[in-house]
Amino acid sequence: MANPYEIAHQQSIHAPDSFWGEAAQDCLWHKKWERVLDDSNPPFFRWFTGGKLNTCYNALDIHVDNGRGDQNALIYDSPVTETIQKFTYRQLRDKVAQFAGVLASCGVQKGDRVIIYMPMIPEAAIAMLACARLGAVHSVVFGGFAANELATRINDARPKVIVSASCGIEVKRIVKYKPLLDRAVEIAEAKPECCIIFQRPMETASMIKGRDIDWNQAMSKAEPHDCVSVESTDPLYILYTSGTTGQPKGVVRDNGGHMVALKWSMKAIYNVDQGDVFWAASDIGWVVGHSYIIYSSFAPLNGG
Repeated sequence: MANPYEIAHQQSIHAPDSFWGEAAQDCLWHKKWERVLDDSNPPFFRWFTGGKLNTCYNALDIHVDNGRGDQNALIYDSPVTETIQKFTYRQLRDKVAQFAGVLASCGVQKGDRVIIYMPMIPEAAIAMLACARLGAVHSVVFGGFAANELATRINDARPKVIVSASCGIEVKRIVKYKPLLDRAVEIAEAKPECCIIFQRPMETASMIKGRDIDWNQAMSKAEPHDCVSVESTDPLYILYTSGTTGQPKGVVRDNGGHMVALKWSMKAIYNVDQGDVFWAASDIGWVVGHSYIIYSSFAPLNGG
């Protein structure tokens, strides 16, 4: 007898409209889709065409609106800095909305690209979700990449804004991010309009007048921004391949298909329910960490 996963796998292949259409019912849509799978232009398949939604709302706001605002949404546990921080859904939503306001004040709108070049700190998650809140397209660049690798991705994504930090910490070694960022912007053909820098206590970065913006100062003055409705087929993020076999290739993920598949997998594959804690060892610069750390709050709304 086939196990439940094998049955689901076959249903997803042979009856994708009904299978994924049912899975999509567990998400909040501003406008329901017209077609689940648009296969009119193979191999360029599109998911949930005609539908409108916001990924950030489905990751954060929906939990607050459904009475779980005081439940933990993100736990930051850093053995290298001996720091533990916990953020409830309400706290994280408010910080994300505030930073979305910072990005909006820098001119970021739906469809604009934002590169995030940060260590594994809560502000990286906040920046990613803030982009999704605005309908902007974020691209996380692994913080271990040097200036040339960052410049290559800047040239391809052509970001309006780059979000970074003063440094990262590797065991007991401080890695200065800002000089790498400055050099990358210098050699890149595409220039961001501004860079937002989160100053960490281990290293204070020098700022370039007229281009660089201090994260905390900007947050203190920003107005919170609401979620922007986007098309299901609008891009959510760009994640680049390593480039070890040539030019790095930007893989684009849409909002609707990404949200439905990821939300479904949290229960079906990982058996995550309300209140469970999910942990991943991957950096947010790689796809597992990117999706399953930041968007693991796509756990089932009704406990399965």
